[in-house]
Amino acid sequence: MPCVFLRLALCNLRCSWCDTKYTWDWKHYPYDQQVLDMEPDDIVQQIVAYNCNHLVLTGGEPTLQASQTVPLLQSLQSRGFFIEVETNGTILPDKEFSELVNQWNVSPKLNNSGNSRAHREVGRALSYFAEATNAYFKYVICTPEDVEEATSLNESYAIPPSRTLLMPQATDTSELSKKSEWLTELCKKKGFRFSNRLHILLWGARRGI
Repeated sequence: MPCVFLRLALCNLRCSWCDTKYTWDWKHYPYDQQVLDMEPDDIVQQIVAYNCNHLVLTGGEPTLQASQTVPLLQSLQSRGFFIEVETNGTILPDKEFSELVNQWNVSPKLNNSGNSRAHREVGRALSYFAEATNAYFKYVICTPEDVEEATSLNESYAIPPSRTLLMPQATDTSELSKKSEWLTELCKKKGFRFSNRLHILLWGARRGI
């Protein structure tokens, strides 16, 4: 679906396979070379110029800046935008921010991310999203064993399989194709959805697309 991505800096997790480390790894990506400080009105103007009224707010971890983005989302909502927010599901959003979100794309991190369980699994936040009917859950899968971990997490928080997507961790078409073969079969077995990495298939692992 055509949409505009707005990528915010900062993240509270440190995933080993993260493909957007330039949003938080300031040891390897200098902040002043990666981040633009912009006023909400200027951001709105740039987004509206695309003539596409579907926004995906991503990161980093967007909920770290929830209060700062409320005026921006309010402005876009008044223009008829459909607003999606991508989150790792560790931060409980407040009511004002949540009411502006049409769809949550929640990506709980598994052990393969390298984050400790205490950091990646925050019960009250996951419970909130599990109860939200406009929240979908996407797990990054490296091995078949990861599917069992995702299944267990779903069971713990009563997350419906129909709102669960499994996505292969891959940064090139060859790896993506190999993992997709066995992961699609496991999705069929578990009743989960399969999420491809369309941008990798079309353009490869490049920024700005």
